[in-house]
Parts: sequence; C-alpha cells; structure tokens
Amino acid sequence: MNIEKRLTGGHPNSLGDTISVVEDVLAEPKLFEELFNCYFSEDEVVRLRVSNAMKRICKAQEQLLLPYLDRLLNEISKINQASTQWTLAQLFKSLEKHLSEDQKKRSIEIMKYNLENHTDWIVLAQTMDTLSAWAKKDALLKDWILPHLQRISEDKRKAVSKKAKKSLEMLSELP
Repeated sequence: MNIEKRLTGGHPNSLGDTISVVEDVLAEPKLFEELFNCYFSEDEVVRLRVSNAMKRICKAQEQLLLPYLDRLLNEISKINQASTQWTLAQLFKSLEKHLSEDQKKRSIEIMKYNLENHTDWIVLAQTMDTLSAWAKKDALLKDWILPHLQRISEDKRKAVSKKAKKSLEMLSELP
C-alpha cells in the first residue's frame, strides 16, 4: 500500500488522500511506521500531509505516536519546513503527559528555537500556544517567554500579534 505515493500529487494546499491514509493507519496500526517514514520524503507536499495525518492520529489514537517521541524530537524536529514545526508544537502539547522530563526539556528547546528564529505565522502561533500553556506551571519558562511575547506582539501580522498579546495577558495574570 505505498503511503507516500498516496500522499503525492494534487493541489499543494489540499489534503489529497490524507484522510483515507489516516483511516487505514487507524484500522491497521502496523502501517504507522510507513506513514512516519514519509516525513523523509523529498516531496514537501507529502511531508505536509504526513504532519496533518499525525495530528489526526494523535487525536484518535495517541498511543501510536508514543514509541516515536524520540524520533519526533531528534529527527523530525530537524526538518526545515513550517508545517512540520507547527505540527510538532501541537503534538508536544497534546502528548505532554507522556513526555519524560528529558523529552519535555528537548521539546522546549525546539520550540524556543522556533520562536526565536521562525517567521512563519502558524509556527509562531502554535509555538506560542504550547510554550505559554506550559509557562503557566514553569516560572523559568515564563521568564524566558515574556520578552519574546512582547517582541512578537509588535508583529505586523494581526494573527501573530494578537496571539502574543493574548498569551502575555494570560501569563501576566499569574502570580
């Protein structure tokens, strides 16, 4: 069942056959490995669709992703593609309770890097969302993120600046 081939083609902003692939993986979990390995496709549209599939699978059967946490942190995080980075922020938030202390520390490092270096608005928004949620319970992270949120709150893109301002407001209400 060549999953990569199924995720290839069509309009770059469409899901293509992603939903059907997700349904097949959920019905036959042994296919997850093949889907995961599509992150290494040369085709950026395939990688985008893999990210979309990962979010859907995480929502439906998060346990399928758990054996891949280290690979997400150590391999997938190195993929320089916005959709991969914003998906990681979402997956880290969803899977927080399953992260070891070291895995959480690594995920924070990845997201800090993204917040400092990425310009894609969705990467920034999703990263701010996860880091701000985690900063509620982590004073050091809160101290780190506040100046970054302040900087990003001046962004010319309304969706980005509004998200930063909302996160600043939420964190400033905390003791």
